[in-house]
Amino acid sequence: MFVKSIMIPKHNCFTAQHDETLKSALEKLEAQHVDGLPVLDGDMYVGILTRFGIYENFFRSNKLKDDFLNSTFVKDIATFQEKFLVGEEVFEKTLLDLKDFPLMAVVDQTRKFLGVVTRADVLEQFQSAFGMNRPGVRIAFTSIETEGRIARLSEIAHHFQAPIVSLVTFDETDKLVRRIVMKVEKKDNIDRFTKKLEEDGFRILSIKEDE
Repeated sequence: MFVKSIMIPKHNCFTAQHDETLKSALEKLEAQHVDGLPVLDGDMYVGILTRFGIYENFFRSNKLKDDFLNSTFVKDIATFQEKFLVGEEVFEKTLLDLKDFPLMAVVDQTRKFLGVVTRADVLEQFQSAFGMNRPGVRIAFTSIETEGRIARLSEIAHHFQAPIVSLVTFDETDKLVRRIVMKVEKKDNIDRFTKKLEEDGFRILSIKEDE
């Protein structure tokens, strides 16, 4: 999945203009209950303003609160001026960028602002990938890394009429072994299903029912 598919478009975003005072921007942050705002010069992206950034700069300013908020402009403390997305990135690669930051802007080739991707949006996609919002049985196992193993896994699930809710794989340190986490709808034949997996060389690590 690409970033553009989970982007909040410009017309649904809260933004701050670069020449606004921090007082005005902080009022927006508090009114909308968000932690950050894209900073624009007209339609052009110039950075990100965060609630944390406002507080951090205030404590360093040695000014009274009202003086600082009324005399400092958004452009003075905006960050991430050269860090943004163009929409073609796969969403999972944005997780590290958003680990300690609430949002990233998406821009076109001219830096015209198109929208944002938030940390909450990315985490929601990971929850969906793991089927966290649907009940079922989560099975963790390992498999020898050979061609056709995922196809064989699907065949077994189909044979036992176990609809797959989610399927995620992980590389092991040993490149010949792969970890797999599969979530299937709960069926009365789950014991026979997992037994068949083991007979076909899938080593079961854990089985857990998710409500």
